Amino acid sequence: MKDTPATQTPIWNPYVAGFVLGLVLLGSFVIMGFGLGGSGAANRLGIAACDLVAPAATEGNAYFGQFAGAGKRVLHDWLVWEALGVFLGGVLASYSAGRSSLGVLRSEGVSVAQRLAFALGGGVLMGVAARIARGCTSGQALTGGAVLSAGSWMFMMAVFAGGYLVAPLVRRQWR
Repeated sequence: MKDTPATQTPIWNPYVAGFVLGLVLLGSFVIMGFGLGGSGAANRLGIAACDLVAPAATEGNAYFGQFAGAGKRVLHDWLVWEALGVFLGGVLASYSAGRSSLGVLRSEGVSVAQRLAFALGGGVLMGVAARIARGCTSGQALTGGAVLSAGSWMFMMAVFAGGYLVAPLVRRQWR
């Protein structure tokens, strides 16, 4: 893979980024009364799309009916605005650091279509798993960890252990 200007530009120091993320989490608790998370916004966007295409099916579903239907505003949730802010903040940070460029980063031997299919498949799998687990990694690690939830700490230890166990199996694909 040829280095692009975006891959050569230095990134934030991870300790500084972690400290700033901690301040954002603290601000979220102080201002909103809630921690951070992302799966709730994706869930509501999916329900809104379903409600737009098939409103009768949405209202007839016990789970979807909690959020959508007559007199309910499915996107009226602070997590939707948080997700929009994360997206816009990422675009602004990338642009201001000179790291924004159009393209698909991939390894040799992997086509753009394969890379996009893997990314979509992984995203769908993570989204479904987050709903089954009743929360995403950011909600578990950041919000649950900040309030010293034992389950969140155990979850994150399992995530790191799984990452270390699987890394040798996939490392050769990204050299």
